[in-house]
Amino acid sequence: MTAKLLNHLEEGPASAPPLLLGPSLGTSLALWDRVAPELSAAHRVIRWDLPGHGGSAADLIGPGATVGDLAALVLELADALGVDRFAYAGVSLGGAVGLHLAVHHPERLSSLAVLCSSAHFGGEAPWRERAERVRREGLAGLAEGADARWFTPGFSVPGLVRDHREADPGAYAACCDALAAFDLRARLGDITVPTLLVAGRQDPATPPAHLREIADAVPAATLVELPGASHLAPAQCPRAVLTALRTQLDGPAASGTAVRREVLGDAHVDRAQARQTPFTARFQDFISRYAWGEIWTDPTLSRRERSMITLTALVAHGHHEELAMHVRAALRNGLTPEEIGAVLLQTAVYCGVPAADAAFATAQRVLAEQERDRG
Repeated sequence: MTAKLLNHLEEGPASAPPLLLGPSLGTSLALWDRVAPELSAAHRVIRWDLPGHGGSAADLIGPGATVGDLAALVLELADALGVDRFAYAGVSLGGAVGLHLAVHHPERLSSLAVLCSSAHFGGEAPWRERAERVRREGLAGLAEGADARWFTPGFSVPGLVRDHREADPGAYAACCDALAAFDLRARLGDITVPTLLVAGRQDPATPPAHLREIADAVPAATLVELPGASHLAPAQCPRAVLTALRTQLDGPAASGTAVRREVLGDAHVDRAQARQTPFTARFQDFISRYAWGEIWTDPTLSRRERSMITLTALVAHGHHEELAMHVRAALRNGLTPEEIGAVLLQTAVYCGVPAADAAFATAQRVLAEQERDRG
């Protein structure tokens, strides 16, 4: 008989680096609705539901459950999906699961992001009391106060509040038991995976001090505090969370302007900046960030190779002004005049003789200028 797995949703290419997203107590995988689709452009995103929440079976855990039990369910899910090593991000209880994995199963994580969470959750007694109340009264009363615990005044996500109301009381109470028993403060120094901490400045459930405590103890951790965010930051401040996670997962964007200067030369960039107006400013920023900060910095191809590709594309489209600039860039990137000539000869076959003829004329003029300048 096949073991039951946590309910989950996969998005993004199956061949992309895997990223698991964990939810907060009382919510479902819908917590990540405004973040996960964007992350799925470059990652195999796998969101999961806590037991008794969303679509996960309630009997996956029982009274006295621990965060370790939840982490084991996450690893079972990853194994069933053929995922060995993965990036992980989780909110509140989902963040505690991530901390447990980082301490006890570091070989499974490539990076960790802990959002609006803690290495402990304010003592055992309040969670034991909440568990007993839920077992006795159900979740309707507790769900009435969800907005105040989760969001700043005036903001709400009705679907998440509904998820809270409709969660299984027994499974919810078991998750409270897990929070009551959770305290990893003594083990935070053992975490070796790259770690991001995200705090909501107005989070009453896990105030920023809880995230600072983790950041101070985990070697080389990064802490981001979000103004205006409460406990469910991915739902309330998705753009800020997305920016922080992209930086954590993909690394900070390279300085596009610096790369642009290295390839095209200071004189060209200075002229472009001098000509910039409020009308063209966004376009210039677009070029620096995407063309030079992402494409030209991708280590998959060398700058020599990128120059050859760029020359070919410019010939094909007849962009002779740009071609002159990139002939100079090709020389900076290490191509010889003979290699540039060989690239242009190749374009005669695939782009047409007239296009190559015009390109040779442009290149010859540039090379002559370069020779004259050296003399």
